Amino acid sequence: MAEPKIGNIREALTSRSFPTITVYNRLEARPRTLDFDRSTRAEVRDALWMLTRQWQMGEYRGDDAASVIFAKIHFDTRHLTKYQADQQETQPFNVNIPLEAQVEQRPLPFAVGSQAIALDLRLLMGRHWLKRIAATGLQQDFIDAYPIRMPDPTSLDDAGICAHPDVWQRVAAAAKRGMDGGTLYLHLKKQPTNHAHDGMGLTPTQQAAIETFEAPFIQWFEKLFYQPDQPSQNAWMPDYLEYQFNLAAPDNGGETVFAADEYYHGRLDWYNLDVDPSKESLPDPQASLPPAPPKPETPKTFVPTQITFDGMPNTRWWSFEDERVNFGDVKPGTKDLSTLLLLEFGLVYSNDWFLFPITLPVGTVTRIEGLAVTNVFGERIWIEAAGRGSDNDWERWNMFTLTTKGDEEQAADTRLLLLPTVPKILEGKPIEEIMLIRDEMANMVWGIETVIPLADGRSKSGREAALETRKYYQRLLNQSLDPNAVSAEAEPVAPIRYKVMVNPVPENWIPFIPVHMPNDNRQVQLQRAALPRILDNDPEPPEKIRPRTVLMRQGLDEEVPAAYFIHEEEVPRAGIRVAQSYQRTRWNDGRVFTWLGVRKLTGRGEGASNLAFDQILPTGKPEST
Repeated sequence: MAEPKIGNIREALTSRSFPTITVYNRLEARPRTLDFDRSTRAEVRDALWMLTRQWQMGEYRGDDAASVIFAKIHFDTRHLTKYQADQQETQPFNVNIPLEAQVEQRPLPFAVGSQAIALDLRLLMGRHWLKRIAATGLQQDFIDAYPIRMPDPTSLDDAGICAHPDVWQRVAAAAKRGMDGGTLYLHLKKQPTNHAHDGMGLTPTQQAAIETFEAPFIQWFEKLFYQPDQPSQNAWMPDYLEYQFNLAAPDNGGETVFAADEYYHGRLDWYNLDVDPSKESLPDPQASLPPAPPKPETPKTFVPTQITFDGMPNTRWWSFEDERVNFGDVKPGTKDLSTLLLLEFGLVYSNDWFLFPITLPVGTVTRIEGLAVTNVFGERIWIEAAGRGSDNDWERWNMFTLTTKGDEEQAADTRLLLLPTVPKILEGKPIEEIMLIRDEMANMVWGIETVIPLADGRSKSGREAALETRKYYQRLLNQSLDPNAVSAEAEPVAPIRYKVMVNPVPENWIPFIPVHMPNDNRQVQLQRAALPRILDNDPEPPEKIRPRTVLMRQGLDEEVPAAYFIHEEEVPRAGIRVAQSYQRTRWNDGRVFTWLGVRKLTGRGEGASNLAFDQILPTGKPEST
């Protein structure tokens, strides 16, 4: 039988046009003994086999690579010299204070409007002052001069105290027994010429004795709670609900400005700042700058050390890696790029990296000019930063480098910014918290005070406090009305009635209404407004409900009350949550810093107030509350 002719062998095999016989040849080892002790020793006897194995693995492929014997690093280190909170007065940069405390510091609130708060802190400060002046015998005089006032349950001015029974009890228990140290501290800080004995009628000898305790008292409190020198010298931007600040460092005869425009999450590092080329320099501070530390000597010579880690693949034969690290057990996802890069580094390129340790002081900006590497052949190779080039080139290597603001073509800034920050901060419970949500049905934004500060120093749910406050106002109104002067309501004759506002909103909901930006008919911003407090049978015009948190009272407590605006883009559809709480950390010299800071987090979505206006309701229908 003649053999068939095949024109296309690939097509014939795929279609199986002809029967085929597949033969597999496999080389198997057949042991001659049941003892495997000698086999597991991995004895090396055949040198020819070793040479053949090395040839098979490509170890005879020669190249002109050489080992590194030493290297020189050329770098330039400059210290940060200026700090500016937003557009406030420039201050000398202080490297002895955590940068988080310097940026986030806010003055401790001792009052909300005309209502005194923080009773616990006031009593603590008063007790400390009385202990200091115990030798003078004037404790009772200062208790009388700076008293804790007894609240009046019949006065609307004390509604923030008497509306809450537990707060009322605590304030009444301390009234006329303890000293208000907060009032004393604010009096001493208001004017440099103020003294604790002002208006007390003490003798000159007693006045001189008291004045010696004033400066230590202020130092003690500001060491206990880190406070800004002036209340306005803080970086919090109420209209953006975030911190903004600038840093500056000298650079080649000029100055480089680093700007942080959106810091609010509590973790401060180099990535929060960008190089701002639009600012050539910051204004010189009024206080003299500290002398610049000596410039580090450059270049520095190092003996390169190869990077090693547990479980690193060993480059020599017959040597097993550390079993504590098992790269084969790592199961990264298809989108887990960082894990894949780590595996590639550990398994492929781990022995190609060398370590050149450089110790840098905090509060500095370092530019590495280049690295001169010398190998065993005597060759010197100059290596520059891998991330150099255009700052807009998204494909360049970019790690621990700064971003330059603006859309213009700028050279990449490869400097390393080492800030005086801390790795961990302890955060207390919020003393006040607000939620900003969007209400599409009412076409407005609401600022909900979810946690408010009370007069005794504690905090309470905003909704509970709002209900108690409303009941207190209604009770005072009912007590003030003459029952004989209130006419009985006539029987309704119409089947329907008109109501201006239906479903009143709780008092802890503060409205924000959209208004046009100045000199702009298209862009809008959110302005804080106020709802009326409508009480039953109130013959007087309703008063406006004011916020009870410091975060929402921006501009209300100034000598000339001002409106409060928030940029519309700062309130997304998911809403935001802003909380003010105490922060505590320990610095590198052992000192403890405690300050009041603000955090901003993402909200939980939109909300609905069920607010309605101008509705026709059936007569006699009960109103919803």
